[in-house]
Amino acid sequence: MNEAEALAFIGENEVRWRGRTLTYFSGCDYFRLARNPQVAAAAVLSLKQNGLNVAASRFTTGNHKIYAQLESALAKFFRAETAVLFPDGYFAPLAVAQAFAGEFTHAFVDELAHGALLDADRMLDCPVQTFKHRDVANLKKALTKYGRKTRPIILTDGMFSHDGSAAPLRDYLKILPANGMILVDDAHGAGVLGATGRGTLEFENVSGERVVQCVTLSKAFGTYGGAVLATQALREKVLSRGRVFVGTTPLPPPLAGAALASLKILRSETSRRKKLFQNTAYVRTKLRAAGWEISETPGPIVRLRVMNETEVRDLKTRLLAAGIYPPFLKYGAAAQGVFRFVISSQHTKAQLDNLVEVLIKPN
Repeated sequence: MNEAEALAFIGENEVRWRGRTLTYFSGCDYFRLARNPQVAAAAVLSLKQNGLNVAASRFTTGNHKIYAQLESALAKFFRAETAVLFPDGYFAPLAVAQAFAGEFTHAFVDELAHGALLDADRMLDCPVQTFKHRDVANLKKALTKYGRKTRPIILTDGMFSHDGSAAPLRDYLKILPANGMILVDDAHGAGVLGATGRGTLEFENVSGERVVQCVTLSKAFGTYGGAVLATQALREKVLSRGRVFVGTTPLPPPLAGAALASLKILRSETSRRKKLFQNTAYVRTKLRAAGWEISETPGPIVRLRVMNETEVRDLKTRLLAAGIYPPFLKYGAAAQGVFRFVISSQHTKAQLDNLVEVLIKPN
């Protein structure tokens, strides 16, 4: 895999690339909080008060009070009993898998699950089987195969980043044995999906009784770090068995301070979420009217059909001519290469219209 070219981010919606300033429709900073002045100011203040790094595990001398503050704020935002903070969102499902090691007889993983879940399933100390992407019938068949004594755990993304679709958690719970669990990597859903932004569980209207939700702070919240939203019992397991928690230096305090500020913004400025989905609906409606087949998914992502090399080259050329950075990705579920436009709450109508005009222009 080749390393991507470097980009310099300018303002809210633009990047500097090869000497040009281009409108940006990619990444995962759905509310542009990564460049929000209030969030940046909170990071600077925390840097001055707490320093750059605690330079120790939370099990020794690195357990700064700001981590408990952030865990409490996350638990309140997501209406969870408690939360466990990690220095990166990738670590959260790994720590849960370490905490659960040996407790399940089988693990079932969505075939398009994020790499964090594919690494986590190896730590569960049980046989692992994939099931077809978001396919309830296929998962049910796999569960039935192993009989009543099975204690299964299902691993899935919450919102899938390749197209903005959501895992059908309600349907999974209907077919899941009473002693089973679901581990959800809700990196993209957290802050975005649901009536108040609490993620895929809220969107699917399911409780956390048999679902463990892992979140990241580097996408909708615009900062950094990850967390497991947990019961007190699971928190104790993660702390006692989760080597990922024990053996890492925690989040730098300035980033924890920034995360507290971004949580406050998303709680109070509900207009951001409203604008995010208005912008997404606007683009989808315009493209469908022009003949594009655009999937209706809950996430703010507009994915185009797979194109041949000539079509890809032509669209890249037209996007660049219009001052738009071409978001053509070969990653994860989009390994064959697709155009994937990520809409933000901060895109202007002029920027959205410019994008639509390029896409509906005849080849």
